[in-house]
Amino acid sequence: MLKRFPIESKGRRKKLQEVGFVTIICFTCFLIRSVMVLVSAVDSDASLDVLDHPILDFIYYMVVEILPSAIVLFILRKLPPKRISAQYHDIH
Repeated sequence: MLKRFPIESKGRRKKLQEVGFVTIICFTCFLIRSVMVLVSAVDSDASLDVLDHPILDFIYYMVVEILPSAIVLFILRKLPPKRISAQYHDIH
C-alpha cells in the first residue's frame, strides 16, 4: 500500500505513523499480558484473577484488552475509498 505514495509524501508519513501506533499498542498489551502470565506461572500465590475482585478484574481486562482494541479501531477508522466499476453507472 505504501508503494503508491511518493517517498516524502504526507500520506505516506501519516500511514507509517498509523502502523507505528498500532504496533506500539499491540506490543505493549502483549508485554503486559506476558508479564502477568509469567508472574502467575512463577508465583503460586499470584493468579490472573486480580486479587479475586471483580472490579479489579474488569479494570485489568479493560486496560489490557478492550481499551487497546478500541484505540486500534479508532486509529484505523478510515475505510479505503470505494472502487467504481467501469461497467456500472449511477442512475440520476
